[in-house]
Amino acid sequence: MIFIGILFSIAVIGFFCWLLFTLAVFALPLFAGATAATWAHHTGAGVLGAVLTGLATAGLTLAIGQTLLALVRPLWLRIPIMLAFVAPAAAAGFFATHGIVKHTMPSETWQVAFSIVGAVAVGFTALIRINAIAPPEPAGQGLSSI
Repeated sequence: MIFIGILFSIAVIGFFCWLLFTLAVFALPLFAGATAATWAHHTGAGVLGAVLTGLATAGLTLAIGQTLLALVRPLWLRIPIMLAFVAPAAAAGFFATHGIVKHTMPSETWQVAFSIVGAVAVGFTALIRINAIAPPEPAGQGLSSI
């Protein structure tokens, strides 16, 4: 019975890690939507109004980010757009990893070390996924013809 529990725990941890890496790109729209929903609820929009406001804000944030990445070509302009999506994903990776490791390691130093590794891994994954959203540049751009 213990063996089944161990296998189940490994499967659940694997599922949540996969979920975290898959949804890391949507951390910024989620934060923006949650902030807008909270604001709308506190201004008297009610629960339905807050949910609709949050969903609209999250969708608009994602659409604006994807549109900017598709239209902006210079790398120095694309980096801040990508960092706007990567920074919340890295923060989510840090806190998700820290939440898992604090139950398994007594040393706070190692907890923070593993949390930083988790933040870097999730941030890098988000950067790769966001970079894949934008279409590639035309071949030969920036090369001088001889």
